[in-house]
Amino acid sequence: MEPDKPDNEDEVNDEKKALTSYAKYTGVAFQMMAIIGISAFIGFKIDQYYHHEVQWVTALTCVLGVCLSIYQTIRQLKP
Repeated sequence: MEPDKPDNEDEVNDEKKALTSYAKYTGVAFQMMAIIGISAFIGFKIDQYYHHEVQWVTALTCVLGVCLSIYQTIRQLKP
């Protein structure tokens, strides 16, 4: 018997569940970063286009991106 292999199916299932959870939460984190980053980029481009001295559109879209990413995360992680 090899020492690296689990002795029974329960251990294998536990490992699969752990990897599945890890992949799920990692995906959620990257999705949050993408939503916030894209919204910040859009706000920056709008401020750049209209030549705003104070980048208030960037700030507003960042806040909206954070709210949207939190909403999306809660929706995805609901059982």
